This record gives sequence, structure tokens and C-alpha cells, in this order.
Amino acid sequence: MDIVFFGNGISEDPNPDKIRLGGKGSNLCRMAALGIPVPPGIVLPTTLCRDYMERGHLPPELMPSVHEKLKKVEEATGRHFANPHKPLLVSVRSGAPVSMPGMMDTILNLGLNADTLKGMVLETGDERFVLDSYRRFIQMFGDVVLGIPHHSFEEILNHHKKKSDAVQDTDLKPAALRDIIDDYRNLVQKGTGQPFPDDPFMQLRMAVEAVFRSWNNERAIYYRRLNHIPESYGTAVNVQSMVFGNMGNTSGTGVCFTRNPSTGERKFYGEFLINAQGEDVVAGIRTPQKIEELEREMPDVYRELLRIQALLESHYRDMQDIEFTVQQGKLYLLQTRNGKRTSAASLKIACDMVDEKLIDPRTALLRIEAEGLPALLAPIFDPTEVNAARSEKRVLAKGLNAGPGAASGYAVFQSAHAVEMAAKGKTPLLVRMETSPDDIKGMQHSSGILTARGGMTSHAAVVARGMNKPCVVGCSALIVHEEHGYADIVTEEGRHVRINEGDEVSIDGTSGEVFVGRMQTVDSDIQRAMRGEIDPASSWMARDFFQVMKWADEVRRLRVRANADTPQDANVARSFGAEGIGLCRTEHMFFGPERLPFMQQMILARTQEERELALKRLLPFQREDFERLFEAMAGYPVTIRLLDPPLHEFLPHTDEQIAELSQKIGVTEEHIRERASTLKESNPMLGHRGCRLGITYPEITRMQVRAILEAACKSRKKNIHVHPEIMVPLVGHRKELSLQKELLEVEAKRLLAEFDCHVDYKIGTMIEVPRAALTADQIAIDASFFSFGTNDLTQMTLGFSRDDSEPFLREYLRLGVYERNPFATVDESGVGEMIRIALQKGKSARHDLKTGVCGEQGGDPTSIRFFNRVGLDYVSCSPYRVPVARLAAAQAVLASE
Repeated sequence: MDIVFFGNGISEDPNPDKIRLGGKGSNLCRMAALGIPVPPGIVLPTTLCRDYMERGHLPPELMPSVHEKLKKVEEATGRHFANPHKPLLVSVRSGAPVSMPGMMDTILNLGLNADTLKGMVLETGDERFVLDSYRRFIQMFGDVVLGIPHHSFEEILNHHKKKSDAVQDTDLKPAALRDIIDDYRNLVQKGTGQPFPDDPFMQLRMAVEAVFRSWNNERAIYYRRLNHIPESYGTAVNVQSMVFGNMGNTSGTGVCFTRNPSTGERKFYGEFLINAQGEDVVAGIRTPQKIEELEREMPDVYRELLRIQALLESHYRDMQDIEFTVQQGKLYLLQTRNGKRTSAASLKIACDMVDEKLIDPRTALLRIEAEGLPALLAPIFDPTEVNAARSEKRVLAKGLNAGPGAASGYAVFQSAHAVEMAAKGKTPLLVRMETSPDDIKGMQHSSGILTARGGMTSHAAVVARGMNKPCVVGCSALIVHEEHGYADIVTEEGRHVRINEGDEVSIDGTSGEVFVGRMQTVDSDIQRAMRGEIDPASSWMARDFFQVMKWADEVRRLRVRANADTPQDANVARSFGAEGIGLCRTEHMFFGPERLPFMQQMILARTQEERELALKRLLPFQREDFERLFEAMAGYPVTIRLLDPPLHEFLPHTDEQIAELSQKIGVTEEHIRERASTLKESNPMLGHRGCRLGITYPEITRMQVRAILEAACKSRKKNIHVHPEIMVPLVGHRKELSLQKELLEVEAKRLLAEFDCHVDYKIGTMIEVPRAALTADQIAIDASFFSFGTNDLTQMTLGFSRDDSEPFLREYLRLGVYERNPFATVDESGVGEMIRIALQKGKSARHDLKTGVCGEQGGDPTSIRFFNRVGLDYVSCSPYRVPVARLAAAQAVLASE
């Protein structure tokens, strides 16, 4: 058996590996080798956990090997396991390769029974301490190993504390502790039908098995999925000699960090308790003291702890989270690991450590979670107001934190009402059961979006992120009565709260919380620096952010563009460092109140002449928009997708809306209803949309091409360098692209001659239909570039609807059918394989083919690693995720090295 001993300056494994020994075990071995005082122990590697999971039981040879290896611990400590003379007690702790704090199980004080208890009392002369350790052991073992609820033990403990007038556990006298132990043992007998196990070797076997088993407890599984930790890792088991922080006022226990994990400040930070064991600090049973006070309580221990924490940070070259115990004035280190930290602390620590020459910039880039950057950029609620709202029970509910940032506004339940309210100078907050493309205007005019249904990739979430709108989705406590203008919420305390239209509501897109009333927001320093409102040098956060972005740009290979439909989006994207627009969705330009009627008139036209007249009225709007986009992206490519969605999405649906449109454009209500009915499709996603619209209504394509190239010519006359890329959507067959390309080139030739202008434009396509990926060599003959539309490519490859799959997809993720949501992170073996095939075939036909991705995964760090690996040229994402993509693209290069 590959069991590793550590202790007394020795580690049997000179190069302990976290995957094999777990984070805790490998770090204990390293600390022992560094000469740091750690209680001697042994590590059972993760391979044994995986073996246990496969077998369903421990291998017969395991425990004899453990007992044999435990003899080294006995030699190192001068104590004896299961022996009344100087008994050795041990802790049995989990230790996954990736830190999962509190997710798995621990047992302390193992090895106590009637005989060893007497031996320890005789040795220490402190009956209270020994009895306290025994009652702790029965409680932990009963909970973790035997499955008796923790609260059942707590009820007994609280009963005896009340009976003894004991405020703290430490106030309990030996007589009370003996009564508690008797009641605990009776609880075990009653709960399991068996007496509490008194054989230390049986206790050890059962504890090892329980820790292995805890790898698959509910909270551990949830945590792994939340943090994308592989299920295959398994946990190591650390069997370590006990040291006791509950041996009186010269003993104690604590947790500390080499730097502040909230702010990143270079200052020793932590808490400790006198006369306590580790779980007392974690569980909050007693209020701990600040670590600085340890200098007054135990000055020698404090100085030694300062020395060791500096040594550990220097050795690991990262901020450390340290657990320690003091037993009768002697310091022991129980654990060290890279500390969890906030996004702000992560940024500061990485940059500070480069300044301190502890790490280089490339290492610093790997230390910062790309997904944490939006939290640094988004507006936030004033923290003092948040704390007050929580204490005043103004938190109504909690949903999924789908769009970072914070927003307050007046509740509205229909998009039209949001537009109307915004026109009156008020700030609406859109509350819906769920959103659809019809809600785009209401979403644009709202400060934030709150929905009762939907997940992290629902329509509301995707669009809100693109707009940088705070968004909370899947708020199941919320029932929205949209037609009646109110919503009901049942709070966690069971209170029924009604929100009427016009009531003020606040949402926190970072925490997912929903508050009643208005909350004050403040911008981050980074946002203010990007707008030029403050000097970046005046704020460490802004200064460090720009420094990290500079390092990332020096390393990354992938270019980063933005999905931007308006000049405002384009300007934001440029301020965040975007190198062009990878997707301009022209349909979003038609929803403005002065434009939509012409678009609807075009759809309702009875003849081509009527259709062309309506399009002629739309042309100036599109041309102006494109001109402003070219200006914002001067010198960079702008990829413009031709009209994509089915036409019925632009038509009104309610009688009131139909009547209003009829009066506005002079078309009968009957014709509007008839046309809407004709356009209605059973499956619009696979219907009359994309290039199919351009082929059946070529005048639409001609108008859009004319708008693009007229804008390009006007921009060139202003000495603005323009690089338009015209993208034909939803191509599945080469003939579809060639038909559109022929029409495009004829119109372009006529227009450029008319303007006496040369524009270096490109024609390409969106690869979002599986057939296009499989026949990419044919399609590339007519395409200068491919842009992978991974949203639709995922839908069509997997056969899942992004809008309707949330209920069963949640279950699929729970069951492990898919490791991650395929709409958020590219499904490498399915959709990813389609991308590989398209790249290989496309480049075989056209070696200079430019390739990128413009779907939702373009801003996802895990997907970006894949896109870097397969050789795409760029990714495109929402403007506010450009910094995420820049950092993730650099990390992808470093990971590949």
C-alpha cells in the first residue's frame, strides 16, 4: 500500500503530489520536510478512495497496512495507539486535490475509550480536558460515521449547559461532562441499535471509510459542480496524531492568512481561541479574538507563528490559509493551503507579489480568476446599506446571480411599461416570469431584470450580460402576475410580500439577492478610470487592473472582439480593449420606436414594391448606425450579420398593439392578424430565418449591403479606416452562401462605382448548422471567414432548445450526463468536434480562412482554452466580458505551455 509517513522533519515522499496525496496531505509532507512543527501522521492517497468507490468497501489489505504505518507515528510521538499507557489519539481528515473547505468530513480525538480515557487522565492530571475531548469525539464520530444528526447531540449538550448554568462549553465541570457522555452513548445505542464502538482499531477503520464515503456527500458533489472539480479525483485520508488546543489557558487554536483575503492587504490576518479545538473556530461556537491579540496572550508562540507564516508564503509564493494549534505553549501547524480570496484581493495580491519579486507576471496572470473580473467592473450597492437591509429583513428572496452589478428601480411587469416609464424620466426595473426577444426594448430601458424562471443561459441572462444589466433569474419564490401588474413573494421567514407596479425594488446581480426599496450604488474605480474620471494611478485597483490587462495582451494569441449592436456598445468595448466587432446583430437596430413601424410595414407589404419602399425608409437608420460603429472601431474589423430572426418576432401580438400599429401605418387589423398567422411557425428556430430570408426576399439583403457600404464610403471620406465583414447567417449548404454572395457582390459593385470608392470588405458566414461544419470545405470556397455561432450550433448538435431545456438540463448536470451547461461552456466532444471538423475542412480549401467564435461561449474562460487549443483566430463576447476574454486567452497560452 502506497501510504506516506510525515513528521519530525521527515517526509517519505520528497515530491508530494496534490493529485495523489490531496492538498492537505501534500502540504503536510512539505511542511514536515521544511522543519515546520506538524503533528506526525500518515496519508492514504486518493487512489484508495477511487478504489473504494469502485469496490464499495475497503480492500482487505488496507487496514493492516495502516496499522503497520501507524507504528512510525507511535515512534515519532512516543505514544501508543489503543494503549492506556500514553495513548495516541488521532484525527482523521479528508484532503481533496483541490481545496473544498468544509465539504467533506473530519473526526478528532479518535482512539478514546474507557481504558485510554483513564490513561490520559492519569498522564495529564486534567480530567475535565480528557472528558471534554471524549464527548467531542463521540459527537463527531456519531454524526460523521454513524449518521446521527448533529443537532441531536447539540440538544443534549445545551440541556446540560442549562442545567449546570454553563455559558460556554469550557464552563462544564467533569460531573456534567460524564452525564453528557452517558447521554451521548445512549443516543448512539438508540439511533443505531448498537453500542458506541470502543475498539480504537474499529473506530479507525470506520472513520477511514466514512471519509472516503464523504467524497460523494450531497454538499461535496454540489461544490464540485459549482467549481468544476473533476468527480474522478477522490479524496485522500490524513491520519494525524492529535494535539490539543483545549488543555487550558496555555493552549488554543486558530486560523490565519498571510495577507488579508478580503482586501489583499499585505498584513497578517486571522483569529484564534484560547482553550478550544479547531471546530470551535469554524462553527462560531465562541467569538474568537484577533490574531494580533495572540502576541499579548502568548508572545513566544506569536513570534514563531509570524516566522512560519512568512516562510510558508515565501515557499509557496502565494497567500496561505493556515490552521494552527497551541498545546501547552507549543505551536503546531495542522494545515496550510493557498487561501481563498475575493476578486479584489486576488488582483492586489498578484500584482504586489510581482513587485515583491516573489512571482513573475506570467505566474500572476494564472493567479487571477478571469470569471472574477466582472465583479471588479460592475457597480455595487453601498455595503453599509446592504448590511442594514439584511438586518432589517428587507431581503425578499434569492435567485441565480446571472448578471453582475446592482440595480434599483420601479417594478414594471411589461416591457412596454418599462419604455413608457423611462420616457417619463423614471428608472424601471423589469420583473417577468421569463423574457423573450419581444422584451428587448423593455430590457434596454430597465436598470435591471428579475425573472421567476430561467437559468444562467436563459434569454434574460444572456441578453442582460450583453447589456451589462444586473440580472437575477430563476427566483422561484417569485410569482409574477404580469397582466394584473403585481408579483407575490414568499420570503424565507414565510412572510407574504406583494410588489405592485411602481414599487421600488433592488437586485444584486452578484449575490442574487432581491431587496425591497431603493439601494444606493457606487461605481468601481476601474470603471471611473476607463471613463477618464480618475487617474488610474490614484487607485490601486484601477492601476493593478490595467497592469494585468497589459501583461495578458503581451502573452495571448487569440484576438478579442466584442458583440456590439450600437455605437454605445462599441465604445464600451473599445474602452475595455476590444480589437473589433465580431458580431453586430442588425435585427437589434430595428426595434427603436422610430424604426419598428417601417420594419413592420416591410413585413406586412403585399408586393415587392411596397416592401422596397419600407426598406428604403429603414436604410438611413441602418447606414447611420453602421457609420457610427465604424467610427467607434476605427481601424478594426466590424463583422455585421445580416438579418437573422424570423419576421414574426417583429409583429405585435395583442389586440391593443395590433390596433395601434394599424392606425400608425394605415394597414387593416385583419391584414396584420392574417400576416402574423401566416408567418407563425411551429419551430421558428429551424424556420424561415437567416440566409433563407435573404434568398426569398433579396431586397432585404440589398438594403443591408447598401447601408453597410454607404456607411463605409462615408467613413473613408472622413479618413476613418474601415474593415467591414459581411456575415451571412444560418448557412447549411454552399449554394445558400453562393446565392447571397452573388447578390452581395452585384450590389457592392454598383454602389462602390456610384460612390467612386474602394472598400476592402469581406464576405463570410456563421457556422451554426451542423451540415455547414461537415461541408466546410465546400462552403469555404465562397467564404473569407467563418464565425462559429455556438449558441445555435449547440442547440442543433445536441437537439436542446436553449429556451426550454433548463428543467431537464439541471437534472442532466446533477446526474453527470454533461459535466457543464453546454450553452455556457462548449461541449468539447460534441459541438467542439463540429468546430474541429469545420476548421480542418475549411482551411484545407482556403488556407487564409479567418476563424472566430461569436456565441455565448466566446466569453467563457474554459471555452476560450479550447478555442485557443484548436487554433481559432479570435473570440467575440459581450463588451463587458472583453477583459475576461483577454485574461482567459493569456491563461490559455500559459496553460498550454
